[in-house]
Amino acid sequence: MGTGLLSAKTLETSVAQPLARDFFKELGVRTFINAAGTYTSMTGCLMSKEVTDAIKYATTEYVNLDDLQDKVGERIAELLDCEYATVSSGCFGAMTIGLAGIICGMDNKKVSQLPDTTGLKNEVIVQKGHAIGYTHALLNTGAKIIEVDGTKELEKAINKNTAMLWFLNANTDNGKIKHEEFVALSQKHNIPCMIDCAADVPPVENLFKYTKLGFDLVCFSGGKGIRGPQSAGLLLGKRKYIEAARLHCPPRGTTIARGMKVNKEEILGMLVALELYLSKDHEQEWKLWESQIQLISDSAKSVTGVETEIHVPPYANHVPSLRVTWDESVVKITKEEARKQLREGHPSIQTVGGKDDIGITTWMMDPGQERVVAKRLKEILANA
Repeated sequence: MGTGLLSAKTLETSVAQPLARDFFKELGVRTFINAAGTYTSMTGCLMSKEVTDAIKYATTEYVNLDDLQDKVGERIAELLDCEYATVSSGCFGAMTIGLAGIICGMDNKKVSQLPDTTGLKNEVIVQKGHAIGYTHALLNTGAKIIEVDGTKELEKAINKNTAMLWFLNANTDNGKIKHEEFVALSQKHNIPCMIDCAADVPPVENLFKYTKLGFDLVCFSGGKGIRGPQSAGLLLGKRKYIEAARLHCPPRGTTIARGMKVNKEEILGMLVALELYLSKDHEQEWKLWESQIQLISDSAKSVTGVETEIHVPPYANHVPSLRVTWDESVVKITKEEARKQLREGHPSIQTVGGKDDIGITTWMMDPGQERVVAKRLKEILANA
């Protein structure tokens, strides 16, 4: 054998046991323990092996994209007991294509016209307390946002240009009109309504609740509590609107959602993630999160001057969460500096909070990491 050539045995070994590359280390990108939650800036969630296996499987064959979306849409609708479904490019993408489907229906000429809404219904009514930055997903269609405060203003705002009513579940308490009345107003005036439930899993019941309540379209993120691909989401609801929404999606090219592409890998990964999520023991998982949060809370409170509060947000990110505070005249470190030390330490730990507290969740941690977080947080506070 000539110099530089591998023997058959060596070649066989190298193929059977390829050297694993630490890509993030090669690139100089730091990894961290996620004690914050499912934030896009922190790359959402970690997928299970079953999901990554499905994604890997999808890379091995070609299929027709529309055929796959058709079959997966039917399967998801069956799993979630709703009329129809499709895999979207995140919750944001679901909102854009959902509204586009309502505006244009099955008219391909109108589909190609967007975001020019001349001659089309182009107004979306939103409660003022729900009008946050994510309404940009609706503006992408060329629509206008009409903000209202209460039932009277909503009904007064309805006119021949009203295309849809939109509800933000995370901000339920910031609007005077609640779910049931919102749906009733939609039905009274024969105007479709959509709800953004991006971060509203868990609880698992929410995957069924809002279609049953009567919302025409329901949007979820795929890469949060369901633990699917971060680039995927779910659009659930009325078949006629979802079939119309699909006209704006790839493989079609002259549409506003051409760039909101989900390929076979995300579609299959999203389906498997949903199947796994529905089959989980949710009560057992909740108990695990509670015990993890309690461990970190007890560790932090063992430092004189530190106080903790365990709470569960009522809507989005509805999981056991911890708020850590302290008297800075006793524990002489600011909340910002403590978070900085957690982030810059070894291992790096990402948390949330403002100038008054540190916020921690455990649902995106690997089991055992809660002990690392508890120890490190106590060290920083005790040393201060």
